[in-house]
Amino acid sequence: MKPSETIDYHIKFLWHSISNLYNQIAQEFDLTQATGYALLNIDSKQGIAATKIAPLMGMKATSLSRMLKKMESDNLIYKKKCENDGRSVRIHLTQKGEAKKKIARNVVIEFNQYMLQRLDQSDLKKYFETMQSITEITEEYKNLKLN
Repeated sequence: MKPSETIDYHIKFLWHSISNLYNQIAQEFDLTQATGYALLNIDSKQGIAATKIAPLMGMKATSLSRMLKKMESDNLIYKKKCENDGRSVRIHLTQKGEAKKKIARNVVIEFNQYMLQRLDQSDLKKYFETMQSITEITEEYKNLKLN
């Protein structure tokens, strides 16, 4: 089986293409794709528990920790201990972080609108259904192999 005949090859190739595009655009705003994605996952009012970000981003905690330290030194975020649980930390956006989040959001919206205008609605519906099926089958396979 050639790589181009596998499902994961096409998913990975597509994601790399989109990720590279987002990185190129993000550089214009002194961001990276990953930083922009992290900003999008932080609630503007309530912040987010530090332990919740890694799973949302599909990252390991160690990689995320480095990124959060960089974001903090770039004055995009700040950490605040929870009042009711001193062991827990929440990540909040600074004013600069909020402004960069708006930029990231606009980039994502613009790209998605561009795609939606060019894709046939029935193809798009089928794509979403297929991706959902692949996700479910992947989870099923993971449970089979790891349990």
